[in-house]
Amino acid sequence: MLTYSFANTGSEPLYLHLYKCIKNDILDGVLLSGTKLPSKRSFAKNLGISNITVENAYAQLQAEGFIYSIPKKGFYITGLPENMPVNRREHINHEAGWIEAGSIMEEESQCKIDLVSNMTPPANFPFSIWAKLMREIISEKSSELMKKSPWGGIMELRSAISMHLKQFRNMDIAPEQIITGAGTEYLYTLIIQLLGYDKVYAVENPGYKKVAQIYKSNNVACEYIPVGSSGIVIEELEKRNADVAHISPSHHYPTGIITPVSRRYEILAWASRKKGRYIIEDDYDSEFRLEGKPVPTLQGIDIMESVIYINTFTKSLAPTIRISYMVLPWKLLKEFHAKLSFYSCTVSNFEQYTLARFINNGYFEKHINRMRNYYRNVRDSLMDEIKKSRLSDICEISEEGSGLHFLLKIHTEIPDNEYVETCRQNNINVSCLSQYYMEDNTQAGAGMDSCNNRQHIIIMNYSGIRMEDVEETVSLLCKSSGITD
Repeated sequence: MLTYSFANTGSEPLYLHLYKCIKNDILDGVLLSGTKLPSKRSFAKNLGISNITVENAYAQLQAEGFIYSIPKKGFYITGLPENMPVNRREHINHEAGWIEAGSIMEEESQCKIDLVSNMTPPANFPFSIWAKLMREIISEKSSELMKKSPWGGIMELRSAISMHLKQFRNMDIAPEQIITGAGTEYLYTLIIQLLGYDKVYAVENPGYKKVAQIYKSNNVACEYIPVGSSGIVIEELEKRNADVAHISPSHHYPTGIITPVSRRYEILAWASRKKGRYIIEDDYDSEFRLEGKPVPTLQGIDIMESVIYINTFTKSLAPTIRISYMVLPWKLLKEFHAKLSFYSCTVSNFEQYTLARFINNGYFEKHINRMRNYYRNVRDSLMDEIKKSRLSDICEISEEGSGLHFLLKIHTEIPDNEYVETCRQNNINVSCLSQYYMEDNTQAGAGMDSCNNRQHIIIMNYSGIRMEDVEETVSLLCKSSGITD
């Protein structure tokens, strides 16, 4: 219910004061177009004024075009009228425009089909099991829930993660080496503080742009290293004097490349050639390798303690479960304890205990197996539908064996930015490989491809696609590509 003060109205009529309050909220964007106003009777009762005062205020607002009425339903906000004062309109447009222009807010796609976000279809989350475990935790661990979590997270969860890594990735990790945090972005900032602001951090190009943004926002040197057909280019790491290489060898985003074992040993050799070099291994969606056996992690074959392993539950469970973890080498763990253990764990005990039990009781493994089968079916259905459609005449599919996306190369002359906009107008949200390159990669020859060959490659991220959406997804891609039946 809207509430306004009538304490200092002076000699001004009450209806005029109320009219101005509502009008200002409309002009300031507090009351948006389509918002329903309270009924005259309930509004008057809430404000302690007469019905006629509210009626007169509404009448004035309606006369000026700020609100409109629907018989037997009530009054609604019209929005900013065309004849409002120019300076006020320009101010509002300017203030709203800088947010959009600067991409300050991450807007949720309004398209019916979304091939960009990492959302999880609600039907795929084990709500009933999660709720059951939450009730058990509240009942059994009320005392533990009120205690401060250790800086690395509660040992029950760290032990569960250690067991999971051994069973799934064959990694021999002590629970003490695991540090939990609310999202990988938070953990990246801890790593910067741990390794130092004087280091040169290297990220993959193309790559997940937010990683580079985090390094730059922390005022550390950040180099963009091209990605070749076997992963990050070692020669470029040397040439750019990198100290820390942030890579995703198990499944690179967005190219889908899986770094072969031979290149992995080359990366480890690079780290061993100079004191203070480290590798951040981002294993963000390793649970969803859909074909063949998982490739060993860098951490698992590292004997020089130069790898910091990072993973998250946002991909395997849901983006809104902000629980991530990193595995520190023993020598770095000692430094972390000495320098950064004053930080409190950023994940609530409630979530930590619930996730620990979810893993320990076998629910996580069952969930992963179920989701792997689900995503394999979605992927296969998408590819089958593409092959059956006329889109198959002008496209090629690649990198479909791992993770939750594959690449779709479309033979078209339409520039990527125009293609993305056309898709959006057709109610499908897509991104292209070219959008993930940072700056102008002048050494593209050392990387994956030339500038021209980056174009017209769609990132088919199917993590949020339902089976019933597959046919429409391909139909909209055909329409956006100028293909008609």
